[in-house]
Amino acid sequence: MKKAIALCVLAIAILASVPAQAPVVPGLGSKKITINLWTHEDPNRSVIEKKYIAEFMAANPNITVNYNTYPSNRIFEALTTAFAGKQGPEIFNVSIGNAVSFIDNGRVAPVDYKALGLKGPADLEAMYLPGMLKAVERDGDFYGLPLEITNMCLYVNRKMLKEAGIDPDKDYPKTWEDLISLSEKIVKREGQIITRRGFDFRYDAYTNLFIPMVEQLGGEYVSKDGKKAIIGDEAWLKALQWMKELGPAGKNLGSPTYTAARTAFDKNDNTVAMSFSGLYQEARMKASNPDFYNSKDWMVVPFPQWKDSKKKVTANYSAHYYMVNAQSDKLAQQASWVLVGWMLSHGEEYLDKVAIIQPTKKLIESPIYKSMPYSDVFAKDFENANIVYVGKASARLSTLLSETIQNVMVGGVDPKVALEKLRKSAQEALDSAD
Repeated sequence: MKKAIALCVLAIAILASVPAQAPVVPGLGSKKITINLWTHEDPNRSVIEKKYIAEFMAANPNITVNYNTYPSNRIFEALTTAFAGKQGPEIFNVSIGNAVSFIDNGRVAPVDYKALGLKGPADLEAMYLPGMLKAVERDGDFYGLPLEITNMCLYVNRKMLKEAGIDPDKDYPKTWEDLISLSEKIVKREGQIITRRGFDFRYDAYTNLFIPMVEQLGGEYVSKDGKKAIIGDEAWLKALQWMKELGPAGKNLGSPTYTAARTAFDKNDNTVAMSFSGLYQEARMKASNPDFYNSKDWMVVPFPQWKDSKKKVTANYSAHYYMVNAQSDKLAQQASWVLVGWMLSHGEEYLDKVAIIQPTKKLIESPIYKSMPYSDVFAKDFENANIVYVGKASARLSTLLSETIQNVMVGGVDPKVALEKLRKSAQEALDSAD
């Protein structure tokens, strides 16, 4: 009876995204368990997750949870090494692009639905927005729970546009062509050094931002069957030429050598007028520059389209999933899923304190989500968004794309030459991943 009540409480908490008393792991008895949890660094998130873990351990005195954080660019390597030595943590969290290899190599345990107080995969899928679990689905089972999903829209400094003679309400950039023309009106330089940027790209997110530019024109990085790289040369060449115009090899409006645009944007120091970022950027702005956050000098607008777009495509979204180690013993797996479910049952607090979005239907309809400035813009863009490519060659394809764009922007390489080189290297990456 106690087991049924505990699972029922957990299921209600997850479905409602409201906190409840931490659940007791059924069947634990006097057995002692140690759960190691590895996740990527996020100081604000660490605070609340450590609180949830403390509550969980208080309800389960025989369970010890060790919480460890790693830099985002190191956790995949650390996990790969640990799993190779059969020393992987019980719970881990990585981006979906990296998670795919762990799932396909049998490192991840399927979700324990009973541990979450659910009957099966259909109940779990019903909790989330359409498609949010597809990347972790294998043969009708799910292998992770979303901690966060991130799509990007365009942050605009209204004041800087006004000072350049641009009406931000009527003439904010709606197209990629607009971004170039408006940037030309705003940019300032000392010689060839840019001192004020109208817009600059997000150079750590080409798969999120550049690939949709190609897809809007009918192109693809990888064919639907995953066999062929580079579909639609015309689309690719137009998008690459746009990047060349933006960079120092073109109109010298931006470059990866400057401070990240989203960081400079929050400072509101007249150095960047427009930048891509996710909803989480609002929390960072609020913390680092509350005066700017509370002003009416900024806004968020939808992801731009080409004037001659063939279809509407918005920024690809990335995702992080909490997963459980299949190499752990069964009781440790069960306890781990109970803990993951407990942490993720606090969706509104994750949003309020860390500004990260769990893609549950309840959260998206919650007052706290709707109260966040411009959350409706992000939600609307999700309707035309795809997840970043998550095939076996995703990491290599991301690196090749970055090298190609920077060669065009900074090195002045002809887009046609760059595209042929990318086609060859990307096809080799796909073929070797099979």
